Amino acid sequence: MLKLKRYFSLFSEAVAGSEQDYTVGSIRRAVILLAIPMILEMMMESVFALVDIYFVGKLGNAAVDTVAYTESILSIVYSIAMGFSMAATALVARRVGEKNYKEAAHSGMQIILFAFFVSLIISAVGITFAGSILHFMGASDRMIAENIRYTQIMYGGNLVIMLLFLINGIFRGAGDASIAMWALWISNIFNIILCPLLIYGLGPIPGLGIKGAAIATTIGRGIGVLYQLYRLFIRKGLLSFYLSQLKPHKELLMQIISLGSTGAVQFIVSSGSWIFLTRLMSGFHEAAVAGYQIAIRLLIFFLLPAWGMSNAAATLTGQNLGAGQPDRAEKSVWITAGYVTVFMVAVSLFFFLFGTPVVNFMNTDPGARHYAIQTLQIVSLSYIFFGVEMVMLNAFNGAGDTRTPTLVYFVGYWLFQIPLAWVLSQYYIREPKGIFIAIVISQFVTALLAYYLFKRGKWKMIKV
Repeated sequence: MLKLKRYFSLFSEAVAGSEQDYTVGSIRRAVILLAIPMILEMMMESVFALVDIYFVGKLGNAAVDTVAYTESILSIVYSIAMGFSMAATALVARRVGEKNYKEAAHSGMQIILFAFFVSLIISAVGITFAGSILHFMGASDRMIAENIRYTQIMYGGNLVIMLLFLINGIFRGAGDASIAMWALWISNIFNIILCPLLIYGLGPIPGLGIKGAAIATTIGRGIGVLYQLYRLFIRKGLLSFYLSQLKPHKELLMQIISLGSTGAVQFIVSSGSWIFLTRLMSGFHEAAVAGYQIAIRLLIFFLLPAWGMSNAAATLTGQNLGAGQPDRAEKSVWITAGYVTVFMVAVSLFFFLFGTPVVNFMNTDPGARHYAIQTLQIVSLSYIFFGVEMVMLNAFNGAGDTRTPTLVYFVGYWLFQIPLAWVLSQYYIREPKGIFIAIVISQFVTALLAYYLFKRGKWKMIKV
């Protein structure tokens, strides 16, 4: 009973949030305090995808496919946001480890400044070429004509995606992951309320169809960003942020661009493989694409909590390297990897036992259900490899070495996964199952490479 109370107290402390020095004390306690809010944060990010696909799924396979095609290319935006978010975490964590809080805040504000300019470019390109993007991904002319507004709204509102990721990266680097968690919870509450309301309509509010899903998601994320700004400028914590810190600082911006652009390329390389796999799936039929999309959303829902735990490893790596404690940083990574492995085993068992009823709840089309269940049962076999890979590579990111993970993803995905998926699905198995098998094999190869490079220990020498 006493131990249970202690765990509950630790959980409550993690969710409530507090300023902690993670360069001293129990490493396991540090991992838990960081990982719990990061897990809940990532679960909420994946809830966005599940909520959208659940309500949009009732509009038919064409609507689901539009979401799939849009999200596949929009993953480039997520990649840019996540890349610069990793830069934010690395820079802020390193400065916090050095106890240089003023420069930590300055770094965070310069990253926000850069995000504004990048998002404006993405909005202009996305809105202008939305039709061409959908056509490239395999959408029919009818699908494009009926659903293009969804794609345009999602690209046009990419600023809230960028800021949500980047500001959360700042908070994670500072060691207060609960703020990032609450930002996602607030976003999701509004998204869950607005999604059915705007898609189907209620009373005087007209049903907007798939366009309503895009508006609901954008508004929900926007409200989350407002909460983040409130915590940055009004209810201040460990770091003090001021508008004057937005004045461009050339050297710091160049460092941010160097770290962030490599980080963005890293995630583009990894997400780019999923774009290619979606394009391969479009060569079959609508039910296959819809089923694959449903399964991927479910897989991501359970994968992102592991990503949250790996973010804890990134923060602990950055702060402890900043404090001159590389051995403590390495021990933090191994402990986190152990937790992630246990979680991934549980998730794989869950999909084998309960994958069918979950898919049946998400979609009513028999063809889509068949491919969704097949995807879950095969791809979930690679979850342990996913977990090890994420923790190891995020440790590199936390150390400020964003180049090594980029190389690993390029080898594992572009030189191995994509060719294998092409050959298996087009020439040997000749059905979507070939793509799913290729994912499992490539994740094993990628995890081995990540483990080998981490063990070499060169990441401990990185200076930021």
